[in-house]
Amino acid sequence: MLEKVKNALRISGDEHNDEVQDLINAAKTDLISSGVKKISEDDALIIRAIILYCKAHFGYDDMADRFMQAYEALKIHLALSSEYTAGD
Repeated sequence: MLEKVKNALRISGDEHNDEVQDLINAAKTDLISSGVKKISEDDALIIRAIILYCKAHFGYDDMADRFMQAYEALKIHLALSSEYTAGD
């Protein structure tokens, strides 16, 4: 997941790995706290949600609000979908 997010953020090198990993973890925690139980790093919608969250919080100041709105909309969709909220 780290490499996917770094690519989306247009980051090369490892100097921001800790910060990006912290954002990935925060995104997952936010999704879980919203009721999303299925957090698969192979799921396209989960990947997109995590990338949007990271873009909203990683120095894209002129676009941060737009990324956060897109993330919030996707998070709501995931939280309302039984595919992502049903227990195992």
